[in-house]
Amino acid sequence: MNERDDCPAPMPLVESLPFRLGVLGTLVTDQLVARLKSHDLKPKHVGLMTLLSAKAPASQLELARIMGVAPSLIVTLADHLAELGVVQRERDPDDRRRQLLTLSDRGQDLLTECAMASAALDAELTADLTPDETAALRTGLRKLAARTGAPVADG
Repeated sequence: MNERDDCPAPMPLVESLPFRLGVLGTLVTDQLVARLKSHDLKPKHVGLMTLLSAKAPASQLELARIMGVAPSLIVTLADHLAELGVVQRERDPDDRRRQLLTLSDRGQDLLTECAMASAALDAELTADLTPDETAALRTGLRKLAARTGAPVADG
């Protein structure tokens, strides 16, 4: 008897969580990107704005660590957001070599608009679910996120 004989028969690929979540993630991301396009933003821009809303001022290096991305990506995202007037850069008074980022008032307003667009998409996605199913989905996704090291919001 080999190891394969002890394993249950695999489920069809399209029923597996990695496949299902991957396909749904791509489709939902595309829908979110379409809603953010009018603001000249992508989800990573909104992610950075969200972080700055909760943790500003913050250095570009610190933000890169939190987001798990290369510092050069934070610079690129921040450049674009600064052009839009939603992020401000200032020198760290304690270390003049560091740039600190803060979200401007315009940035906070734009972040609110993005949150409303996301909430509308959220409502569309869960329209056919009962409140209990929606709550269970949120709980399950929060647990999966925590297990994989992805950011987890309180709730």
